[in-house]
Amino acid sequence: MRDILPADKARRERVLSVIRDRYRAHGFDEIETPALEEYSRLHAGIGGDNEKLAYNVLRRGLDAEAIRDAAADPAALADLGLRYDLTVPLARFYASNRAQLPGVFRSIQIGPVWRAERPQKGRYRQFVQCDIDIMGDDSARAEAELMVASLDALDALGLQGATVRINDRRVLDWMLESFGFALEERPGVLITIDKLDKVGPDGVAAELRERALRQARGPSSEAAVDALEAFLRRPQTLEHNPYGERQIRKALPEHAPEEIVAHLVSIGEAVAAGRGTADIPLVFDPFLVRGMGYYTGTIFELAHPSVDYSLGGGGRYDGMIGRFLGQQVPAVGFSLGFERLVDLVTAGADDGTDAVVLVHDSDVPVAELVTHKARLIAGGARVRLERRTKNLKALLERSAADGYTAFATVAAGADELELKPLS
Repeated sequence: MRDILPADKARRERVLSVIRDRYRAHGFDEIETPALEEYSRLHAGIGGDNEKLAYNVLRRGLDAEAIRDAAADPAALADLGLRYDLTVPLARFYASNRAQLPGVFRSIQIGPVWRAERPQKGRYRQFVQCDIDIMGDDSARAEAELMVASLDALDALGLQGATVRINDRRVLDWMLESFGFALEERPGVLITIDKLDKVGPDGVAAELRERALRQARGPSSEAAVDALEAFLRRPQTLEHNPYGERQIRKALPEHAPEEIVAHLVSIGEAVAAGRGTADIPLVFDPFLVRGMGYYTGTIFELAHPSVDYSLGGGGRYDGMIGRFLGQQVPAVGFSLGFERLVDLVTAGADDGTDAVVLVHDSDVPVAELVTHKARLIAGGARVRLERRTKNLKALLERSAADGYTAFATVAAGADELELKPLS
């Protein structure tokens, strides 16, 4: 976790303001959920590895003996926990407040989440997530709205040229079945396939064979690995196919489910319409996995040519809300990687407000200083008072680093101030 200094905080708020503005322009409404959720919700088996990283809150009133007695049962020790993402709280929020929400609800949720990550560069234990979600719509329109709004937000931040990698968990399941992997094997196989970009086909095949040997899998498992490896090594032409049915079918084994292919194609058509261009900013990736256990259909990740990591992602989680509500509600969401975005956005795009430092001598009456400050504030400026120091240059440099754009020196009895730029 970290402290955020004033200049960095101002920059983060500017980025958040742009994101909020674009999301609201696309018809999303902002909500807020508590930092704490019930332990049982956070550990319901739908958060993937993030559940292992949750910070849990000790039950109140437990004495030392009760803690010793419950030491082997985390659920007996903790009844609450800090949220590790915004999706689980949203599902609970929707189930609790559905009667007051529209049939198709488009939400914005921006706030900190907490994970007990191992400290390292770029990974924080407290960080901000920016989520938009649509509940109550099972059509391709929902995915398209999320993608168009998120791409629009990146454009507004000066990060044009982003694309979305897209897949469907049902496609992954169908492929693994067609290769011959048993149902109980598939979660582990997906974990290995998710490493394809890093270890390549050789690494994926070797790890799957090692797992099959370790778990004493039979010849059918070996044949499934052979079939997957053969598919990964299949000859491919170098022709470029824009996103659409041809690209999708060429990336999949033969006889892919028609319904899923049609859904993916219609998402692309809707995104093209929403972006107002024939160039669809989507790329079909049949081995995009995304590790969250609650995804049930379409999954996607946001990519930008300036970096080799994703800037966000999401997917459809139609089964989650039903766990809290007792009836199924379609839902799909998109989360921007705010901490990564902030590092990419060019600094200096201020909010247009004049920011003035008034440098004064110690003999200037307080009433005069307050009068000058009030006059500038009334004119729309942001104003800071600073007593003159011996090293005026250092004072002005620090003020510029804090986002101030002009300064004026104030002498006792002065009626007018001469504003000078800090740059």
